[in-house]
Amino acid sequence: MTSTFTLERTYDASPELVWELWTTSGGIESWWGPAGFAVVVESLDLRPGGELRYAMTAVHPEMVAFMEREKMALTTPQRCLFEVVSAPRRLVYTSLADFIPAVEPYPVTTRVELVADGQGTQVTVTVDRMHDELWTTRSHDGWASQLDRLETTLRAAAS
Repeated sequence: MTSTFTLERTYDASPELVWELWTTSGGIESWWGPAGFAVVVESLDLRPGGELRYAMTAVHPEMVAFMEREKMALTTPQRCLFEVVSAPRRLVYTSLADFIPAVEPYPVTTRVELVADGQGTQVTVTVDRMHDELWTTRSHDGWASQLDRLETTLRAAAS
């Protein structure tokens, strides 16, 4: 078993637009988080050694019920520390998985690659696996949902 999982999408948008949505407060708030969650950016210092601080809140009744059933807070503050910031091609950051009941916090690194491919922009997201298969599946599904939300946001920006 590998220590990471990877998701790929190709969007009908320039790398610069995808980068903007990934690296600005307004962009992040427009799509970040799985469906059923809303994000508010508290601070963003986009540079190696800088950080993103945001709060993700369950807003859809189904997600609220899930969070309550799992005994998790409805709002989770998060902090991402940027390791690589290379506009508009590469972003690497580490966050702390500190929201899982009865599990000691641990770091999770996310690597984002943007490549212009003639059809738009190919986005490859590689994420560290979580502590077990259930949480890795949840992380994978959450990222898949987020990337779907990014596509919806990019389509709206183009119209």
